[in-house]
Amino acid sequence: MDEKKLLRLLIILFVLEWIWAAVAPFDRKDWLLENILVILFLPVLWYSHQRKMLSVSSYVMLFLFLYFHVLGSHYTYANVPYKEWAATLFGWDLGPGRNQFDRLVHFLYGFLFTIPVMEWLVARFNLKGFIKYLLPVTLIMSTSMIYELIEWLVAELFGGDLGQAYLGTQGDVWDAHKDMALASLGSVITAWGHYYYNRKEAR
Repeated sequence: MDEKKLLRLLIILFVLEWIWAAVAPFDRKDWLLENILVILFLPVLWYSHQRKMLSVSSYVMLFLFLYFHVLGSHYTYANVPYKEWAATLFGWDLGPGRNQFDRLVHFLYGFLFTIPVMEWLVARFNLKGFIKYLLPVTLIMSTSMIYELIEWLVAELFGGDLGQAYLGTQGDVWDAHKDMALASLGSVITAWGHYYYNRKEAR
């Protein structure tokens, strides 16, 4: 499949999922808040594509992240029924306890965004050497922190059930710290893997 066909397929799949998620979400107000990020991100994607700044692999990574994010916006992150799906499809009993879907998405933010961010920075600023790997990781870490601050401000602004649904701590006082740590871990893993692969290829 060539690049144009793959990108069209990704767009179609994303639009179909977004329409599905927009129909009767678990919490309409929370869905709207979560999708503000999607709306703001789409012009960035369009700009990067017009300037040919990202590879096809990067668009696949960004699609995967947006897929999980839109899924979480439909159910709210704390109520994605992945345990029920695992039991139905594979017979797995994941047990009681906290819904970990938001932890997965924070990890995926670091894991899937690092290469696209790296490619964008290289295209924009012609980065080379160690800074090529360090800067994307630090940007992922800082934006993860900024997002946690936004969550806190939104929770303070709206309060009540909507604030709690958007914040998604599920009673864990260290929720923000764990989310930032997972995003950082995902970014470090991807950056190190990319560095190791390129170094091996150079040899």
